[in-house]
Amino acid sequence: MKRRLSAISLLMVYNKYMLARLSSASIRGLDAEGVDVEVDLSKGLPVWSLIGLPEGAVREARDRVRAAVTNSGFEFPLRRITVNLSPADKRKDGSHFDLAIAIGLLIASGQLNHGVQASSPAESLFLIGELALDGRINTVRGVLPLVLFARAQGFKKVVVPEGNVNEAVAVQDMIIYSAKHLLAVAQHLDGSKLLSEAETMADQHVEPVSTEDMADIRGQQQARRVLEIAAAGAHHLLLSGSPGVGKSMLAHRLPGIMPPLTTEQALEVTRIYSVSGDTSRPAMSLQPPLRQPHHSASDVAIIGGGSNPKPGEISKADHGILFLDELPEHKRVVLETLRQPLEDGRVCIARAADSAEYPARFQLIAAMNPCPCGYLGHPSKACQCSPSQVRRYTGRISGPLLDRFDLRVHVPPVEREELANMQQGESSRVIAERVQKARQRQYERLGEGRVNARMTNTEIELYARPDKESAQLLDHAMQHFSLSARSYHRILKVARTIADLDGSETINAAHIAEALQYRGEES
Repeated sequence: MKRRLSAISLLMVYNKYMLARLSSASIRGLDAEGVDVEVDLSKGLPVWSLIGLPEGAVREARDRVRAAVTNSGFEFPLRRITVNLSPADKRKDGSHFDLAIAIGLLIASGQLNHGVQASSPAESLFLIGELALDGRINTVRGVLPLVLFARAQGFKKVVVPEGNVNEAVAVQDMIIYSAKHLLAVAQHLDGSKLLSEAETMADQHVEPVSTEDMADIRGQQQARRVLEIAAAGAHHLLLSGSPGVGKSMLAHRLPGIMPPLTTEQALEVTRIYSVSGDTSRPAMSLQPPLRQPHHSASDVAIIGGGSNPKPGEISKADHGILFLDELPEHKRVVLETLRQPLEDGRVCIARAADSAEYPARFQLIAAMNPCPCGYLGHPSKACQCSPSQVRRYTGRISGPLLDRFDLRVHVPPVEREELANMQQGESSRVIAERVQKARQRQYERLGEGRVNARMTNTEIELYARPDKESAQLLDHAMQHFSLSARSYHRILKVARTIADLDGSETINAAHIAEALQYRGEES
Protein backbone atom coordinates (compact mmCIF):
# COMPACT_ATOMS: atom_id res chain seq x y z
CA MET A 1 0.00 0.00 0.00
CA LYS A 2 2.83 2.32 0.84
CA ARG A 3 4.47 1.65 -2.49
CA ARG A 4 1.21 2.38 -4.29
CA LEU A 5 0.80 5.72 -2.51
CA SER A 6 4.36 6.62 -3.39
CA ALA A 7 3.70 5.78 -7.01
CA ILE A 8 0.54 7.91 -7.00
CA SER A 9 2.43 10.82 -5.39
CA LEU A 10 5.19 10.52 -7.97
CA LEU A 11 2.61 10.50 -10.78
CA MET A 12 1.00 13.63 -9.36
CA VAL A 13 4.41 15.31 -9.28
CA TYR A 14 4.98 14.36 -12.90
CA ASN A 15 1.56 15.69 -13.84
CA LYS A 16 2.31 18.96 -12.04
CA TYR A 17 5.81 19.43 -13.39
CA MET A 18 5.74 18.50 -17.07
CA LEU A 19 7.20 21.66 -18.59
CA ALA A 20 10.04 23.94 -17.48
CA ARG A 21 11.10 27.14 -19.19
CA LEU A 22 14.36 28.97 -18.38
CA SER A 23 16.06 31.97 -19.95
CA SER A 24 19.45 31.70 -21.60
CA ALA A 25 21.27 33.32 -24.53
CA SER A 26 23.40 32.52 -27.55
CA ILE A 27 26.58 34.34 -28.57
CA ARG A 28 26.44 36.36 -31.79
CA GLY A 29 29.50 38.47 -32.52
CA LEU A 30 30.36 40.25 -29.29
CA ASP A 31 26.77 40.29 -28.09
CA ALA A 32 24.23 37.73 -26.94
CA GLU A 33 20.73 36.96 -28.23
CA GLY A 34 17.95 35.64 -26.03
CA VAL A 35 17.16 31.93 -26.04
CA ASP A 36 14.39 30.17 -24.10
CA VAL A 37 15.35 26.71 -22.88
CA GLU A 38 12.10 24.70 -22.79
CA VAL A 39 12.12 21.19 -21.29
CA ASP A 40 9.00 19.04 -21.72
CA LEU A 41 8.33 15.56 -20.30
CA SER A 42 5.54 13.52 -21.87
CA LYS A 43 4.31 9.95 -21.94
CA GLY A 44 5.94 7.53 -24.32
CA LEU A 45 9.07 5.53 -24.82
CA PRO A 46 12.18 7.03 -23.13
CA VAL A 47 13.79 9.18 -25.83
CA TRP A 48 15.47 12.56 -25.82
CA SER A 49 14.99 15.11 -28.62
CA LEU A 50 17.02 18.34 -28.70
CA ILE A 51 15.61 20.80 -31.24
CA GLY A 52 16.06 24.45 -32.20
CA LEU A 53 18.98 24.35 -34.69
CA PRO A 54 21.62 23.18 -32.18
CA GLU A 55 25.25 22.98 -33.30
CA GLY A 56 27.55 20.09 -32.39
CA ALA A 57 28.47 21.25 -28.87
CA VAL A 58 24.79 21.81 -28.05
CA ARG A 59 23.66 18.45 -29.46
CA GLU A 60 26.25 16.67 -27.31
CA ALA A 61 24.62 18.20 -24.21
CA ARG A 62 22.24 15.23 -24.14
CA ASP A 63 25.00 12.84 -23.08
CA ARG A 64 26.71 15.32 -20.74
CA VAL A 65 23.47 16.25 -18.95
CA ARG A 66 22.31 12.63 -18.63
CA ALA A 67 25.57 11.56 -16.95
CA ALA A 68 25.80 14.71 -14.79
CA VAL A 69 22.25 14.33 -13.48
CA THR A 70 22.65 10.68 -12.49
CA ASN A 71 26.16 11.15 -11.07
CA SER A 72 24.88 14.04 -8.93
CA GLY A 73 22.44 11.76 -7.13
CA PHE A 74 19.26 12.60 -9.06
CA GLU A 75 16.92 10.29 -10.95
CA PHE A 76 16.98 10.61 -14.70
CA PRO A 77 13.31 10.66 -15.83
CA LEU A 78 12.28 7.71 -18.00
CA ARG A 79 9.95 9.81 -20.13
CA ARG A 80 9.86 11.25 -23.60
CA ILE A 81 12.06 14.33 -23.20
CA THR A 82 11.90 17.26 -25.59
CA VAL A 83 14.29 20.18 -25.18
CA ASN A 84 13.52 23.15 -27.41
CA LEU A 85 15.88 26.11 -27.81
CA SER A 86 13.66 28.95 -28.93
CA PRO A 87 13.58 30.80 -31.33
CA ALA A 88 13.92 27.68 -33.45
CA ASP A 89 15.07 29.41 -36.66
CA LYS A 90 18.42 30.66 -35.31
CA ARG A 91 21.50 28.54 -34.78
CA LYS A 92 22.63 27.84 -31.23
CA ASP A 93 26.29 27.21 -30.47
CA GLY A 94 28.26 26.69 -27.27
CA SER A 95 28.30 24.37 -24.26
CA HIS A 96 26.98 26.99 -21.80
CA PHE A 97 23.38 25.71 -22.22
CA ASP A 98 24.18 22.53 -20.23
CA LEU A 99 23.40 23.92 -16.79
CA ALA A 100 20.08 25.46 -17.85
CA ILE A 101 19.02 22.24 -19.59
CA ALA A 102 19.91 20.11 -16.54
CA ILE A 103 18.07 22.38 -14.10
CA GLY A 104 15.08 22.51 -16.45
CA LEU A 105 15.05 18.72 -16.54
CA LEU A 106 15.07 18.53 -12.73
CA ILE A 107 12.24 21.06 -12.48
CA ALA A 108 10.13 19.33 -15.13
CA SER A 109 10.59 15.97 -13.37
CA GLY A 110 9.55 17.44 -10.00
CA GLN A 111 12.94 17.02 -8.33
CA LEU A 112 13.31 20.82 -8.03
CA ASN A 113 10.52 23.33 -7.53
CA HIS A 114 12.24 26.47 -6.22
CA GLY A 115 12.36 30.01 -7.69
CA VAL A 116 14.40 29.53 -10.84
CA GLN A 117 11.10 30.01 -12.71
CA ALA A 118 10.06 33.09 -10.76
CA SER A 119 7.52 35.49 -12.19
CA SER A 120 10.05 38.21 -13.02
CA PRO A 121 13.70 38.15 -14.20
CA ALA A 122 14.79 40.10 -11.12
CA GLU A 123 13.67 37.18 -8.93
CA SER A 124 15.12 34.48 -11.20
CA LEU A 125 18.56 32.98 -11.71
CA PHE A 126 20.34 33.17 -15.04
CA LEU A 127 22.34 29.95 -15.43
CA ILE A 128 25.61 29.58 -17.36
CA GLY A 129 27.86 26.54 -17.41
CA GLU A 130 29.08 23.39 -19.12
CA LEU A 131 28.64 20.11 -17.26
CA ALA A 132 31.25 17.40 -16.87
CA LEU A 133 30.05 13.80 -16.65
CA ASP A 134 30.45 13.78 -12.86
CA GLY A 135 28.41 16.97 -12.45
CA ARG A 136 31.27 19.45 -12.20
CA ILE A 137 30.67 22.80 -13.90
CA ASN A 138 33.39 23.66 -16.40
CA THR A 139 34.37 27.07 -17.72
CA VAL A 140 32.85 28.30 -20.96
CA ARG A 141 33.57 31.06 -23.44
CA GLY A 142 31.45 34.19 -23.78
CA VAL A 143 30.50 34.63 -20.12
CA LEU A 144 30.93 38.42 -20.15
CA PRO A 145 28.47 39.12 -23.01
CA LEU A 146 26.08 36.58 -21.49
CA VAL A 147 26.10 38.37 -18.13
CA LEU A 148 25.70 41.74 -19.87
CA PHE A 149 22.68 40.32 -21.68
CA ALA A 150 21.23 39.03 -18.42
CA ARG A 151 21.55 42.49 -16.85
CA ALA A 152 19.89 44.11 -19.88
CA GLN A 153 16.96 41.69 -19.50
CA GLY A 154 16.45 42.62 -15.86
CA PHE A 155 18.16 39.69 -14.16
CA LYS A 156 19.95 40.48 -10.91
CA LYS A 157 21.47 37.08 -10.12
CA VAL A 158 23.68 34.91 -12.33
CA VAL A 159 25.32 31.54 -11.70
CA VAL A 160 28.63 31.10 -13.53
CA PRO A 161 31.40 28.48 -13.44
CA GLU A 162 34.10 29.14 -10.86
CA GLY A 163 36.69 29.64 -13.60
CA ASN A 164 34.67 32.47 -15.20
CA VAL A 165 34.05 34.54 -12.08
CA ASN A 166 36.80 37.11 -12.78
CA GLU A 167 35.19 38.26 -16.02
CA ALA A 168 31.60 37.98 -14.73
CA VAL A 169 32.21 40.35 -11.79
CA ALA A 170 33.23 43.07 -14.25
CA VAL A 171 29.50 43.68 -14.80
CA GLN A 172 28.21 46.10 -12.20
CA ASP A 173 24.93 45.86 -10.28
CA MET A 174 24.81 42.07 -10.55
CA ILE A 175 25.00 39.32 -7.92
CA ILE A 176 27.39 36.67 -9.23
CA TYR A 177 27.30 33.17 -7.77
CA SER A 178 30.28 30.90 -8.33
CA ALA A 179 29.35 27.24 -8.77
CA LYS A 180 31.54 24.15 -8.91
CA HIS A 181 28.93 21.39 -9.21
CA LEU A 182 25.39 20.78 -10.44
CA LEU A 183 24.40 19.55 -6.98
CA ALA A 184 25.51 22.87 -5.44
CA VAL A 185 23.23 24.77 -7.86
CA ALA A 186 20.31 22.45 -7.05
CA GLN A 187 20.87 22.91 -3.30
CA HIS A 188 20.92 26.69 -3.78
CA LEU A 189 17.63 26.54 -5.66
CA ASP A 190 15.83 24.44 -3.03
CA GLY A 191 17.30 26.62 -0.25
CA SER A 192 19.18 23.88 1.57
CA LYS A 193 22.63 25.36 0.98
CA LEU A 194 23.13 28.74 -0.67
CA LEU A 195 25.98 29.54 -3.04
CA SER A 196 28.43 32.22 -1.94
CA GLU A 197 28.44 35.57 -3.72
CA ALA A 198 31.59 36.45 -5.63
CA GLU A 199 33.52 39.60 -4.77
CA THR A 200 32.79 42.56 -7.00
CA MET A 201 35.53 44.04 -9.11
CA ALA A 202 35.83 46.95 -6.67
CA ASP A 203 36.49 44.53 -3.79
CA GLN A 204 39.24 42.65 -5.62
CA HIS A 205 42.90 43.54 -5.37
CA VAL A 206 44.27 44.09 -8.85
CA GLU A 207 47.93 43.20 -9.15
CA PRO A 208 50.03 45.59 -11.29
CA VAL A 209 50.95 44.25 -14.72
CA SER A 210 54.70 43.87 -15.15
CA THR A 211 56.16 45.32 -18.37
CA GLU A 212 59.59 45.36 -19.89
CA ASP A 213 61.36 48.68 -19.31
CA MET A 214 62.70 51.12 -21.88
CA ALA A 215 65.71 51.62 -19.60
CA ASP A 216 66.99 48.27 -20.87
CA ILE A 217 67.61 49.77 -24.32
CA ARG A 218 71.07 51.30 -24.75
CA GLY A 219 71.53 53.90 -27.47
CA GLN A 220 68.99 53.94 -30.33
CA GLN A 221 67.94 57.49 -29.55
CA GLN A 222 65.98 57.97 -32.76
CA ALA A 223 64.16 54.65 -32.32
CA ARG A 224 63.29 55.55 -28.73
CA ARG A 225 61.95 58.91 -29.89
CA VAL A 226 59.86 57.30 -32.63
CA LEU A 227 58.44 54.82 -30.14
CA GLU A 228 57.38 57.69 -27.88
CA ILE A 229 55.65 59.45 -30.78
CA ALA A 230 53.94 56.21 -31.80
CA ALA A 231 52.66 55.68 -28.25
CA ALA A 232 51.46 59.27 -27.89
CA GLY A 233 49.42 59.36 -31.10
CA ALA A 234 48.74 55.62 -31.67
CA HIS A 235 50.56 55.81 -35.01
CA HIS A 236 51.42 52.74 -37.08
CA LEU A 237 55.17 52.09 -37.09
CA LEU A 238 57.56 50.12 -39.32
CA LEU A 239 61.04 49.35 -37.97
CA SER A 240 63.71 48.23 -40.42
CA GLY A 241 67.18 47.03 -39.54
CA SER A 242 69.65 44.17 -39.46
CA PRO A 243 69.12 41.14 -37.19
CA GLY A 244 69.89 41.82 -33.53
CA VAL A 245 69.66 45.61 -33.56
CA GLY A 246 66.70 45.60 -31.14
CA LYS A 247 63.57 45.90 -33.30
CA SER A 248 61.59 43.29 -31.39
CA MET A 249 62.98 44.56 -28.09
CA LEU A 250 61.62 48.02 -28.86
CA ALA A 251 58.21 46.74 -29.93
CA HIS A 252 57.79 44.65 -26.76
CA ARG A 253 58.36 47.74 -24.62
CA LEU A 254 55.75 49.87 -26.33
CA PRO A 255 52.82 48.76 -24.09
CA GLY A 256 54.78 49.93 -21.04
CA ILE A 257 54.76 53.56 -22.21
CA MET A 258 51.19 53.60 -23.51
CA PRO A 259 48.38 55.04 -21.36
CA PRO A 260 46.33 52.41 -19.51
CA LEU A 261 42.99 51.40 -20.97
CA THR A 262 39.86 53.10 -19.72
CA THR A 263 37.25 50.94 -17.99
CA GLU A 264 35.10 50.94 -21.13
CA GLN A 265 38.05 49.91 -23.31
CA ALA A 266 39.07 47.17 -20.86
CA LEU A 267 35.49 45.87 -20.86
CA GLU A 268 35.43 45.71 -24.68
CA VAL A 269 38.79 43.91 -24.83
CA THR A 270 37.65 41.45 -22.16
CA ARG A 271 34.49 40.74 -24.18
CA ILE A 272 36.60 39.90 -27.22
CA TYR A 273 38.80 37.50 -25.28
CA SER A 274 35.73 36.02 -23.58
CA VAL A 275 33.99 35.29 -26.89
CA SER A 276 37.23 33.85 -28.27
CA GLY A 277 37.66 31.57 -25.27
CA ASP A 278 41.20 32.95 -24.88
CA THR A 279 42.34 32.90 -21.25
CA SER A 280 45.84 34.30 -21.89
CA ARG A 281 44.83 37.78 -20.73
CA PRO A 282 43.51 38.63 -17.24
CA ALA A 283 39.93 39.89 -17.18
CA MET A 284 39.59 43.69 -17.10
CA SER A 285 43.34 44.23 -17.38
CA LEU A 286 44.20 47.88 -18.05
CA GLN A 287 47.39 46.97 -19.91
CA PRO A 288 47.01 47.53 -23.69
CA PRO A 289 47.06 44.11 -25.36
CA LEU A 290 50.07 43.03 -27.43
CA ARG A 291 49.49 40.32 -30.03
CA GLN A 292 52.38 38.79 -31.97
CA PRO A 293 51.13 36.16 -34.45
CA HIS A 294 53.67 33.96 -36.24
CA HIS A 295 54.26 34.67 -39.92
CA SER A 296 52.73 31.29 -40.79
CA ALA A 297 49.32 32.41 -39.42
CA SER A 298 46.43 32.19 -41.88
CA ASP A 299 44.18 35.06 -42.92
CA VAL A 300 41.34 33.58 -40.81
CA ALA A 301 43.61 33.50 -37.74
CA ILE A 302 44.59 37.15 -38.27
CA ILE A 303 41.30 38.65 -39.44
CA GLY A 304 38.86 36.26 -37.79
CA GLY A 305 36.21 33.97 -39.20
CA GLY A 306 35.47 30.28 -39.40
CA SER A 307 32.17 28.48 -39.94
CA ASN A 308 31.00 30.09 -36.69
CA PRO A 309 32.79 33.46 -36.92
CA LYS A 310 35.17 34.27 -34.07
CA PRO A 311 37.50 37.23 -33.49
CA GLY A 312 40.99 37.11 -34.98
CA GLU A 313 44.31 38.59 -33.87
CA ILE A 314 43.47 42.09 -35.07
CA SER A 315 40.40 42.13 -32.81
CA LYS A 316 42.32 40.69 -29.86
CA ALA A 317 44.72 43.61 -30.37
CA ASP A 318 41.84 46.12 -30.08
CA HIS A 319 43.00 49.27 -28.23
CA GLY A 320 46.48 47.74 -28.25
CA ILE A 321 49.25 46.55 -30.54
CA LEU A 322 49.48 44.03 -33.36
CA PHE A 323 53.19 43.29 -33.80
CA LEU A 324 54.18 41.60 -37.06
CA ASP A 325 57.80 40.55 -36.89
CA GLU A 326 59.56 39.63 -40.15
CA LEU A 327 56.84 41.48 -42.06
CA PRO A 328 57.79 40.30 -45.60
CA GLU A 329 57.59 36.67 -44.45
CA HIS A 330 53.86 36.99 -43.76
CA LYS A 331 51.57 35.80 -46.53
CA ARG A 332 50.70 38.46 -49.06
CA VAL A 333 46.97 37.75 -48.78
CA VAL A 334 47.17 38.22 -45.00
CA LEU A 335 48.94 41.56 -45.29
CA GLU A 336 46.48 42.87 -47.88
CA THR A 337 43.49 41.99 -45.71
CA LEU A 338 44.85 44.39 -43.06
CA ARG A 339 44.30 47.45 -45.23
CA GLN A 340 40.57 47.87 -44.66
CA PRO A 341 40.63 47.28 -40.86
CA LEU A 342 43.53 49.74 -40.55
CA GLU A 343 41.31 52.46 -42.03
CA ASP A 344 37.92 51.56 -40.53
CA GLY A 345 38.89 50.23 -37.10
CA ARG A 346 36.53 47.28 -37.49
CA VAL A 347 36.22 44.08 -39.51
CA CYS A 348 33.08 42.57 -41.01
CA ILE A 349 33.14 38.79 -41.44
CA ALA A 350 30.49 37.38 -43.75
CA ARG A 351 29.89 33.65 -44.14
CA ALA A 352 27.11 31.69 -45.81
CA ALA A 353 25.78 30.54 -42.45
CA ASP A 354 26.31 33.72 -40.42
CA SER A 355 28.05 37.08 -40.27
CA ALA A 356 29.62 39.13 -37.51
CA GLU A 357 31.34 42.46 -36.96
CA TYR A 358 34.23 42.91 -34.53
CA PRO A 359 36.18 46.01 -33.44
CA ALA A 360 39.77 46.25 -34.68
CA ARG A 361 41.14 49.60 -33.50
CA PHE A 362 44.67 48.26 -33.26
CA GLN A 363 48.06 49.92 -33.67
CA LEU A 364 50.20 48.11 -36.23
CA ILE A 365 53.88 47.75 -35.34
CA ALA A 366 55.99 45.84 -37.86
CA ALA A 367 59.65 44.90 -38.13
CA MET A 368 61.64 43.73 -41.13
CA ASN A 369 65.17 43.18 -42.38
CA PRO A 370 66.44 45.37 -45.23
CA CYS A 371 67.15 42.29 -47.39
CA PRO A 372 66.86 38.47 -47.24
CA CYS A 373 70.22 38.02 -45.51
CA GLY A 374 69.54 41.04 -43.30
CA TYR A 375 72.83 42.90 -43.69
CA LEU A 376 72.19 45.40 -46.46
CA GLY A 377 73.79 48.67 -45.32
CA HIS A 378 75.44 47.07 -42.27
CA PRO A 379 78.70 48.90 -41.39
CA SER A 380 80.77 45.76 -40.78
CA LYS A 381 78.98 42.80 -42.42
CA ALA A 382 78.71 42.45 -46.18
CA CYS A 383 75.33 41.79 -47.78
CA GLN A 384 75.15 38.55 -49.80
CA CYS A 385 71.97 39.42 -51.72
CA SER A 386 71.72 40.45 -55.35
CA PRO A 387 69.72 43.58 -56.30
CA SER A 388 66.95 41.40 -57.76
CA GLN A 389 66.70 39.42 -54.52
CA VAL A 390 66.42 42.64 -52.52
CA ARG A 391 63.67 43.93 -54.86
CA ARG A 392 61.71 40.69 -54.60
CA TYR A 393 62.03 40.70 -50.81
CA THR A 394 60.89 44.29 -50.28
CA GLY A 395 58.30 43.90 -53.04
CA ARG A 396 56.34 41.48 -50.86
CA ILE A 397 54.97 44.55 -49.09
CA SER A 398 52.59 46.44 -51.36
CA GLY A 399 52.73 50.18 -51.76
CA PRO A 400 49.21 50.76 -50.38
CA LEU A 401 50.07 48.84 -47.19
CA LEU A 402 53.43 50.59 -46.84
CA ASP A 403 51.67 53.94 -47.25
CA ARG A 404 49.54 53.21 -44.19
CA PHE A 405 52.53 53.33 -41.84
CA ASP A 406 52.72 56.81 -40.29
CA LEU A 407 56.29 56.21 -39.11
CA ARG A 408 59.03 54.32 -40.94
CA VAL A 409 62.54 54.34 -39.53
CA HIS A 410 65.79 52.42 -39.91
CA VAL A 411 67.28 51.01 -36.70
CA PRO A 412 71.09 50.96 -37.00
CA PRO A 413 73.36 48.50 -35.18
CA VAL A 414 75.15 49.63 -32.03
CA GLU A 415 78.87 48.82 -31.78
CA ARG A 416 80.02 46.63 -28.90
CA GLU A 417 82.32 49.25 -27.36
CA GLU A 418 79.60 51.88 -27.59
CA LEU A 419 77.04 49.50 -26.11
CA ALA A 420 79.25 48.67 -23.11
CA ASN A 421 79.96 52.32 -22.29
CA MET A 422 76.46 53.69 -22.73
CA GLN A 423 74.40 54.70 -19.73
CA GLN A 424 70.85 53.57 -19.20
CA GLY A 425 68.20 55.59 -20.97
CA GLU A 426 64.99 56.98 -19.54
CA SER A 427 62.69 54.47 -17.88
CA SER A 428 59.28 53.57 -19.23
CA ARG A 429 57.66 55.37 -16.30
CA VAL A 430 59.24 58.73 -17.23
CA ILE A 431 58.35 58.38 -20.90
CA ALA A 432 54.82 57.24 -20.06
CA GLU A 433 54.22 60.47 -18.13
CA ARG A 434 55.00 62.55 -21.23
CA VAL A 435 52.87 60.28 -23.39
CA GLN A 436 49.95 60.58 -20.97
CA LYS A 437 50.12 64.39 -21.07
CA ALA A 438 50.14 64.34 -24.88
CA ARG A 439 47.20 61.94 -24.93
CA GLN A 440 45.27 64.19 -22.55
CA ARG A 441 45.71 67.12 -24.95
CA GLN A 442 44.28 64.95 -27.74
CA TYR A 443 41.30 63.89 -25.62
CA GLU A 444 40.52 67.52 -24.77
CA ARG A 445 40.73 68.43 -28.45
CA LEU A 446 39.06 65.44 -30.12
CA GLY A 447 37.02 63.83 -27.35
CA GLU A 448 37.67 61.06 -24.81
CA GLY A 449 39.46 58.10 -26.35
CA ARG A 450 40.18 59.83 -29.69
CA VAL A 451 43.82 60.03 -30.85
CA ASN A 452 45.69 61.90 -33.54
CA ALA A 453 46.22 58.81 -35.69
CA ARG A 454 42.46 58.55 -36.22
CA MET A 455 41.72 62.19 -36.99
CA THR A 456 39.36 62.71 -39.91
CA ASN A 457 40.31 65.02 -42.80
CA THR A 458 38.01 67.68 -41.36
CA GLU A 459 39.73 67.44 -37.97
CA ILE A 460 43.13 67.65 -39.66
CA GLU A 461 42.04 70.92 -41.27
CA LEU A 462 40.88 72.23 -37.90
CA TYR A 463 43.64 71.06 -35.57
CA ALA A 464 46.69 70.17 -37.67
CA ARG A 465 46.93 73.08 -40.05
CA PRO A 466 50.62 74.11 -40.37
CA ASP A 467 51.78 77.72 -40.28
CA LYS A 468 53.06 79.44 -43.43
CA GLU A 469 56.69 78.32 -43.10
CA SER A 470 55.67 74.75 -42.27
CA ALA A 471 53.25 74.64 -45.22
CA GLN A 472 56.00 75.67 -47.62
CA LEU A 473 58.32 72.98 -46.26
CA LEU A 474 55.62 70.35 -46.61
CA ASP A 475 54.72 71.44 -50.16
CA HIS A 476 58.37 71.17 -51.16
CA ALA A 477 58.57 67.66 -49.70
CA MET A 478 55.37 66.63 -51.51
CA GLN A 479 56.82 67.66 -54.87
CA HIS A 480 60.34 66.33 -54.27
CA PHE A 481 59.33 62.91 -52.95
CA SER A 482 56.06 62.53 -54.91
CA LEU A 483 54.10 61.84 -51.72
CA SER A 484 50.49 60.70 -51.93
CA ALA A 485 47.54 62.54 -50.42
CA ARG A 486 47.40 59.86 -47.72
CA SER A 487 51.07 60.51 -46.89
CA TYR A 488 50.34 64.25 -46.71
CA HIS A 489 47.64 63.71 -44.10
CA ARG A 490 49.71 61.19 -42.15
CA ILE A 491 52.64 63.62 -41.95
CA LEU A 492 50.31 66.25 -40.50
CA LYS A 493 48.96 63.75 -37.96
CA VAL A 494 52.48 62.86 -36.83
CA ALA A 495 53.45 66.54 -36.68
CA ARG A 496 50.37 67.18 -34.51
CA THR A 497 51.53 64.46 -32.10
CA ILE A 498 55.06 65.88 -31.98
CA ALA A 499 53.58 69.29 -31.19
CA ASP A 500 51.47 67.73 -28.41
CA LEU A 501 54.58 66.17 -26.89
CA ASP A 502 56.20 69.61 -26.98
CA GLY A 503 53.11 71.21 -25.42
CA SER A 504 52.59 73.42 -28.48
CA GLU A 505 49.15 74.42 -29.75
CA THR A 506 50.47 75.14 -33.25
CA ILE A 507 52.51 73.09 -35.72
CA ASN A 508 55.78 74.74 -36.70
CA ALA A 509 58.50 73.92 -39.22
CA ALA A 510 60.49 71.85 -36.69
CA HIS A 511 57.52 69.55 -36.13
CA ILE A 512 57.00 69.09 -39.90
CA ALA A 513 60.72 68.47 -40.46
CA GLU A 514 60.83 65.80 -37.75
CA ALA A 515 57.69 64.13 -39.11
CA LEU A 516 59.21 64.08 -42.63
CA GLN A 517 62.35 62.28 -41.49
CA TYR A 518 60.20 59.43 -40.20
CA ARG A 519 58.83 58.66 -43.67
CA GLY A 520 61.65 56.19 -44.35
CA GLU A 521 63.28 56.13 -47.78
CA GLU A 522 60.81 58.64 -49.18
CA SER A 523 62.31 61.39 -47.07
